[in-house]
Amino acid sequence: MGMTMSQKILAHHANLESVRAGQLIMADLDMVLGNDITAPVAINEFGKFGKETVFDKDKVALVPDHFSPNKDIKAAEQCKAVRCFANDHDITNYFDVGQMGIEHALLPEKGLVGAGDLVIGADSHTCTYGALGAFSTGVGSTDMACGMATGQAWFKVPSAIKFNLTGSFSKHVSGKDLILHIIGMIGVDGALYQSMEFVGPGVKNLTIDDRFTIANMAIEAGAKNGIFPVDEVALEYMKEHYKKEPRIYEADSDAVYDRVIDIDLSKVKSTISFPHLPSNTRTIDEIGEGEVKIDQVVIGSCTNGHISDLRQAAAILKGKKIAKHVRALIFPATQEIWKQAMHEGLFDIFVDSGCAVSTPTCGPCLGGHMGILAEGERAVSTTNRNFVGRMGHVKSEVYLASPAVAAASAVAGYIADPAKVMEG
Repeated sequence: MGMTMSQKILAHHANLESVRAGQLIMADLDMVLGNDITAPVAINEFGKFGKETVFDKDKVALVPDHFSPNKDIKAAEQCKAVRCFANDHDITNYFDVGQMGIEHALLPEKGLVGAGDLVIGADSHTCTYGALGAFSTGVGSTDMACGMATGQAWFKVPSAIKFNLTGSFSKHVSGKDLILHIIGMIGVDGALYQSMEFVGPGVKNLTIDDRFTIANMAIEAGAKNGIFPVDEVALEYMKEHYKKEPRIYEADSDAVYDRVIDIDLSKVKSTISFPHLPSNTRTIDEIGEGEVKIDQVVIGSCTNGHISDLRQAAAILKGKKIAKHVRALIFPATQEIWKQAMHEGLFDIFVDSGCAVSTPTCGPCLGGHMGILAEGERAVSTTNRNFVGRMGHVKSEVYLASPAVAAASAVAGYIADPAKVMEG
């Protein structure tokens, strides 16, 4: 019986010739990641292993990005704990304010994750790195502690769903629309503990940023991981960033999938997730003009804070003003993306239109700081979750959308079609 791409990566790291769905394995890790919320718990647990230091100081990454720059004393104490641990153990890949970015954009940019790697992170959106052909997944803080101490983690080998992509996107449609379309189709548990493997001739028409976005939100369908084949697009990115030689794995021709879902990218429309689940989706043509008035727009995060996302937003905002009753916040995902956007003149467009531009931080995505919603307020956000109270008050609402829809909505003052705003 053949193996999927994910299963091959797991088999290699477990030093096994083959693995099967449901099998429990111990596997060697290429990277262990933590942030300022999850790492302090892992650091406390780490001390119970009786180890003098981490298994490999080059294979641990610590990124204080959730409440950083610190929003209050508690956040400062959390970040201090991470900082002290990084200094005590000479952690190579520690990124503090001024060097940090949002972790899931920063690690690929720094070349710390790539094709064939096995990565765990104490953050659910660690699955982002599947865009580069890595098996990456989120774990709890205790598993992170074990990973830091031993360089290993246990896995239950997942089965897989194959998504066969054809065609290419229409104008103003992007990877965010595709993954929201898929989650709306299969539900938030539609890929529970499975690999979401994206294949087919349409993959070549997805940018690397599209792939990061899609893999990032695999967890929102309940998946263990999302993964893409290592093609020219991925190799070109890794040629510029990745510090090691890519290890390329391909699914066997007789690999077993629980199901195959065919998607024509040309038929995917701008898609919005209504409160309070990512699966509660409607396409832009199903929403009446002016139906959903908004108070805030957030463009950025680990999901959509890439340079292409900011360019999409700027193309719509250029020469326009955001609605008077709307607050629009821009969060580039890393310092490098921040600099690139600045040099390209995107900041001028954002500020002239009435937006505020922030340093990289996860803050507003989880209702941490810099963009918290009050009771009754509504936000259109390019982030990845819209659960009750996700971005602030339990009686606020978050609508997930692409950068194009978010920017158009900022101008209109309600959820709006990018094409119509551009025409106007």
